[in-house]
Amino acid sequence: MRNHTLSHSFALTVASTLLAVFLLSACVNDPAEVAALREKLSDRVEIGDSIRTVYSDSGMVRAIIEAPLMINHLDKADQRKEFPNGLLVTFYDNFNAPTSTLIANWGVYRERDRNVTLRDSVVWESVDLQKLDTEELNWDEKTGRIYTNKFVVLRQPDYIITGYGLEADQGFKNAKVLQVDGRIPMSRPKE
Repeated sequence: MRNHTLSHSFALTVASTLLAVFLLSACVNDPAEVAALREKLSDRVEIGDSIRTVYSDSGMVRAIIEAPLMINHLDKADQRKEFPNGLLVTFYDNFNAPTSTLIANWGVYRERDRNVTLRDSVVWESVDLQKLDTEELNWDEKTGRIYTNKFVVLRQPDYIITGYGLEADQGFKNAKVLQVDGRIPMSRPKE
């Protein structure tokens, strides 16, 4: 009887040991999967898909930003909202009517500096037939100044102006090309 009990105990010990080894080996994670999961679950980054943000002032909608992807970097030293796949901004007047649109293939808003930088095929277009094309455009929220030092094409109802650099207020009033290369008059259709 003693041999049977000893054999049974030995068999249980071996089975338990094998089960423990199997379970422990099954818990080994692929380092690449762990790194990818850690990046997705970072406490320094928030990711938003198909975002739509409404900015208002005193109950009035001023702008709506739409983007396929927004990465919100939470690092205190450089807090920023990045739009790596582009964005569309629609601006509104006091009567909630659209006044202009702005598109770019990349953008970032740096919270500390309160500055927006847009790059890659930046196009601003107003309902009063003005249009700006450039590769980079900046907005300083503190001063309300819009500027670039890149090549610009500014289309107005009467002229197309090309050159380098642009300054304007945040409503795109009084837009000025700093170094004009060309000024092409536009003929209006006769009524």
